[in-house]
Amino acid sequence: MNHAPRVKQFIVDNFYVSDAAALGPETSLISGGYVDSTGMLEMVSFLEQTYSIQVAEEELVPENFETIARICAYLERKQQGAG
Repeated sequence: MNHAPRVKQFIVDNFYVSDAAALGPETSLISGGYVDSTGMLEMVSFLEQTYSIQVAEEELVPENFETIARICAYLERKQQGAG
């Protein structure tokens, strides 16, 4: 399942994104200034509610949340039960 459009739309709707077209699947959300630490908590809440998953504290790492592509890969693993 392609989660990217929904995840991207959440970011565009809830954080300052001056040019949505510039926000690609591999754009760094953190170093790009799109999402800060508080924003990441909002992102986690959105993911948990939208996709009926539970994000563990130890999963809150850049490998899972740095880009839209990484978030989508994380969601796929969570939904397949691999965490």
